[in-house]
Amino acid sequence: MARKVTIFSTVVAVIVGALVALAGASNSESFGGMPIFAWCAIISFGIQWLAFIPAWKNHSEHFFDLTGSLTYLTVTIFAALTIPSLDLRATLLTFMVGLWAVRLGTFLYTRVKSVGADTRFDVMKYDFFWFLMTWTLQGLWVFLTSAAALATITAAGQEKFGVLGIVGLSIWIIGFVVEIAADEQKRRFRNEVNDQGHQVNRGTFIRSGLWKYSRHPNYFGEITLWIGIAIIALPVLSGWTFVTLVSPVFVYLLLSKISGIPMLEASANKRWGDNPEYQRYKKETPVLFLKFRR
Repeated sequence: MARKVTIFSTVVAVIVGALVALAGASNSESFGGMPIFAWCAIISFGIQWLAFIPAWKNHSEHFFDLTGSLTYLTVTIFAALTIPSLDLRATLLTFMVGLWAVRLGTFLYTRVKSVGADTRFDVMKYDFFWFLMTWTLQGLWVFLTSAAALATITAAGQEKFGVLGIVGLSIWIIGFVVEIAADEQKRRFRNEVNDQGHQVNRGTFIRSGLWKYSRHPNYFGEITLWIGIAIIALPVLSGWTFVTLVSPVFVYLLLSKISGIPMLEASANKRWGDNPEYQRYKKETPVLFLKFRR
């Protein structure tokens, strides 16, 4: 990737993060003379840049996903520990974001370790500015994704949990369960072996379980759970803090238009584009949203 593009993208990521931090901090409790929400933005980017140093030195991506998950945990726990008091909404959001981060981080780290490498980084981990941009974008990903939750946890006012809270929690549970189930189904599919110990599904694509109803049900689950978190956060947001509702929109755009589905679809087309069974699967199965059929 061209150096100018990577530098520009890095600067834009920091500016976007700063603007959202400014908006979300308008109703935030303070710590050390600065809004806690703004501290969360600094921590989100700061951890990535610190982790980038040994990653660049060793040209390694092995701790990339794990660092992202640890950053989610760090900012949510920091926010929860530095506000004067935690109500039910803030407590639940802290737990929900933390649980999701631990589960996803463990899953991704285990997958990379089992495979030996993450092919997305084959070239970029030897290009300083490209690799730095990727770590910076992860900082933005953490901050924007968790923005609605963080704005609510750090808010100076509290609201009753109410019906919206119950609705949001229910949606989050559905999304969380779907994401876990889809990831586990795909893991088992890839690791299934016969009596001789050979992988029986090597070189084939999954189309069973939730993957029968969506080509990317794990992403559907992730988008759904962040919508649930945004709904839980909604009653507490006001004024400029409504900007933090970019969270589920950002997750949807990132996964469906940028780094998730487009990359996987291109890879699948390259591997199975001439396979009639795959073409039929694509024709009958939605890209993202679950479509149950007989």
